[in-house]
Amino acid sequence: MVNIVYGSDVSLRIKQEIQTNVENLKVNNKRLPKLVVVLVGNNPASLSYIKGKENACNAMGFESQMVNLNEDISEKELLNEVNKLNMDNSVDGILVQMPLPKHINQYNIIEAIDPNKDVDGLHPVNVGKLHLGLDGFVPCTPLGIMEILKEMKCDLKGKNAVVIGRSILVGKPVAALLEKNNCTVTICHSNTKDIELITSRADIVIVSIGKANHIKSNWIKDGAYVVDVGINRVDGKLIGDVDFDDVAHKCSAITPVPKGVGPMTIAMLLSNTYNAYLLHTKGE
Repeated sequence: MVNIVYGSDVSLRIKQEIQTNVENLKVNNKRLPKLVVVLVGNNPASLSYIKGKENACNAMGFESQMVNLNEDISEKELLNEVNKLNMDNSVDGILVQMPLPKHINQYNIIEAIDPNKDVDGLHPVNVGKLHLGLDGFVPCTPLGIMEILKEMKCDLKGKNAVVIGRSILVGKPVAALLEKNNCTVTICHSNTKDIELITSRADIVIVSIGKANHIKSNWIKDGAYVVDVGINRVDGKLIGDVDFDDVAHKCSAITPVPKGVGPMTIAMLLSNTYNAYLLHTKGE
């Protein structure tokens, strides 16, 4: 029988552990972890995401703050705001909500964030550390995927893993994490030839392409572990990139959409923020 792994359950355990640690900080009258999210403009989707992050921080007992800036802010002014947060010793994590307005180069902003406060794991220093196998901050969704694979009881060593999608937020970092854990990794994308054949030979399939129900059962070999990162809204419903009903019966384990990878992203953001806090308060 297929093992359906709900990220909502896994994330709850992670958050409970963090919450216990924060309660201990309160008992000992310690400063609490603080996350600051910077939003440029008033994009409704971004506001919704930030509200979710803010609620999660409050539930953990973290301090949280949203810095809402005008959409016409200059790149120089935004860089100044980021630098203020870098210099603020009460701030542990900085997250600049994407997308940014077109007149601002997002990579300049990402590079301006203190790598030790980069809880999104996108600063070039942290990206470099990931690919060198060194400790640093890793993007939240890939971290969540690795926790899900642990929950699936998937022994990664020697497994053939296929990652469909090569984004800097999911595809590339999760491929690096899988390789670090001794998988043989293939990254597939829109220009990959024989993608169905390649995927059908994989022990582990991670899908993040933004195409509803795109992956069918003929793409998946018997006994594979499948993690669906896709979130697509179709007729008012959230649907993954994997056709769950068609694929699930072939899998050793699979994640659903919703309640799969999504809740893990928030949980790992909280984990990154707590770890940043530990880094900043080391020796205190």
